[in-house]
Amino acid sequence: MEHTYRLVISCPDRVGIVAKVSNFLSTYNGWITEASHHSDNQAGWFFMRHEIKASSMPFGLDQFRAAFEPIAREFEMSWHIADSAQPKKVVLMCSKESHCVADLLYRWHSGDLNVDIAAVISNHEDLRRMVEWHEIPYHCIPVSKENKSEAFAEIDGLFRSYGADVIVLARYMQILPAEVCEKYSGKVINIHHSFLPSFAGARPYHQAYSRGVKLIGATCHYVTQDLDEGPIIEQDVIRISHSDAIEDMVRLGKDVEKNVLARGLRAHVEDRVITYENKTVVFD
Repeated sequence: MEHTYRLVISCPDRVGIVAKVSNFLSTYNGWITEASHHSDNQAGWFFMRHEIKASSMPFGLDQFRAAFEPIAREFEMSWHIADSAQPKKVVLMCSKESHCVADLLYRWHSGDLNVDIAAVISNHEDLRRMVEWHEIPYHCIPVSKENKSEAFAEIDGLFRSYGADVIVLARYMQILPAEVCEKYSGKVINIHHSFLPSFAGARPYHQAYSRGVKLIGATCHYVTQDLDEGPIIEQDVIRISHSDAIEDMVRLGKDVEKNVLARGLRAHVEDRVITYENKTVVFD
C-alpha cells in the first residue's frame, strides 16, 4: 500500500479552515485520500485529519512543516504531520496476564498492526519465553515499595534507549509514578478491565459482581496522574447474567479487553486520536 502523510490539526473554530488547508494541498498537487472533520460547538474548537498521498507532494515532511507553518500560525493550530511509512516504536508493559500481550504480538507478527514493537518490560518473568519466541527483547524489572523509584528510573532509561513513541500498559499491574505520567503525557495507553468511569481501581470484576451488573466492559485510555481518569480512546461491553460467576466475568472480559486495547492502539498509531480537555476525538 502506498504510504501517506497524516496531517492532524486542532484549533479554534472559525470560517475558512478547511478551505485554507485544502487550497494549500491543492497548490502542491496534494492528493487527499481521506478527510475527517469535527466541530465541538460547545468548546468552539475544530478538529481535522487528512491523509495525503506522499508521492503526490513535491517535498518531504521537513519541507511540508516549513511551508505549512504560516497557516498554522494564522489559525492558531496545534498540529503535526506523520509518515505512515515510519511505524511508531512501541514498548509493551505487562505483569502476569498474557492475553493482551499475546494478542498484540500476534497482530504485529501477522502484519495486521503496523508498529515496531521495540521491547517488552515486565515486573515478572512469566511471559519471557512467549515474548522472546517473537525475537523481541524482554526486560524484567521487579517493582516493590522499597525500590519503586530506582525501578522506574531504570524503566525510563529503557523508554529513552528504545526511542519509544508509545508505551502500552497491557495489563501492567503497577501504578506509574506521577513524574513518568507527566513526562510521557499522551504517549502511555492503558487497558482497564472495566467500562470506566464505573469500577475504577483494583478488582473491577469483583466490584461489578457485587453490584449485579448486566454489562461488563473494558476501557482503553491515556494514562494521567489521576488513576483510571485519563482521556478515553476506546470502549466496549459484553452482556452477562445472574448465572455468571466472577470467574466467568473474568473469562468473558478478557476477549473484550484485548479487542478494545488493539483498537485503541491502532487508532493512536494511525494518528486518529486528538485529545483536548480530558476527552478525545477519534476519527474512524
